[in-house]
Parts: sequence; structure tokens; C-alpha cells
Amino acid sequence: MIRCYITNSRTLAGESLLDAVARNLAVGVTWVQIREKDLSARALFELVETACKLSNPHGTKIIVNTRADVALAAGAAGVHLPSRSPAPRGWRRPGFLAGVSCHSVEDVRNAEAEGADYVVFGPVFAPLSKSGLEPRGLDGLASAAAAVRIPVLALGGVTNENSDACISAGAAGIAGITMFQKTLRAC
Repeated sequence: MIRCYITNSRTLAGESLLDAVARNLAVGVTWVQIREKDLSARALFELVETACKLSNPHGTKIIVNTRADVALAAGAAGVHLPSRSPAPRGWRRPGFLAGVSCHSVEDVRNAEAEGADYVVFGPVFAPLSKSGLEPRGLDGLASAAAAVRIPVLALGGVTNENSDACISAGAAGIAGITMFQKTLRAC
């Protein structure tokens, strides 16, 4: 199962962003998606470059939200694009992942057709860190996962208690902010 920690320094309590990344690297999440929208390109580059140099005993991949240029320059393993971004195939490099945020089965199919390596689908449940987004539910997740051959990760309101239901619905893994920013035990 893929476990993707999505960073959000604005909602961290009691530890720095790099400490949260290091903690998640230590327990072996599959991917860390650095999603710090308020940083300048230079500050984001420095953050990603530093994160890529942290101890990484499980080979966790560092992915950068939106900024493929920063991901490539800092040596990250990939980029995560918002829906309706330029086609992921445009960022294709050997070993470089390109994922896409999706909110419908049509979005998921389009992302696969445009060369995405994976998609994050949601919100599956009411998000813990945002409001105003209509949950797609486990049936929506199941439809999205069945529509494509690439991995579909469940996002939005995913907790330790409901993550197994997401996998049972066909998700290849889970992604989130809140559940990974709390103290996480070994995967």
C-alpha cells in the first residue's frame, strides 16, 4: 500500500516541517509530497533540496507539489500536478514520477491518458484540513480505481480507522495531511 504524506506547515503543531518530514521518512511512508504553496521558488527549492538530503532509510520518494522545475532542480523523485495542468507526459524523465489530483472518474481517465504515473482522488470523505468540498465516497473511489490501470490514492478525510475501507474499494494507497502530521507509528 502506498502511503503519501502531504506537507502543510501552516497546520503543524509542535514540530518544524523538516522534523515532520524526517519523522515520516523514519517510519517509512512511501512518498512525501512537499506542498508548501506560500514559499517562493527559491525557498521551496532550498526546502526540497534539504528534505532530499535527510536520512531516508526506507527509500521514500520526495515529490514536489505543482513546481516541476523545482522538483527537477532539487533532485526530487517527482511532481504532483493539479487537475487541468499541462499533460504529465511533458515532464517525463527516467525515474521521475508525475501524479495528478483528480475529483471525478473523467479526471482520472484524462490523467492516465495524458501520461500520469498515479492519481490522487478525492475527497473520499469530508476533509480534515479543508471545508466546502463534497465527498465522493467509497463508491466514487471504487469507480475511479476501476477506470484506470495506474495507482489511485485516496485523499480527503482518510484516517487510520477508514484507510482499510479505501484499500478494499480499490485504492492503491492513501494520501493525506492530517493523519501524517500527527505522531505516526511504523507502517
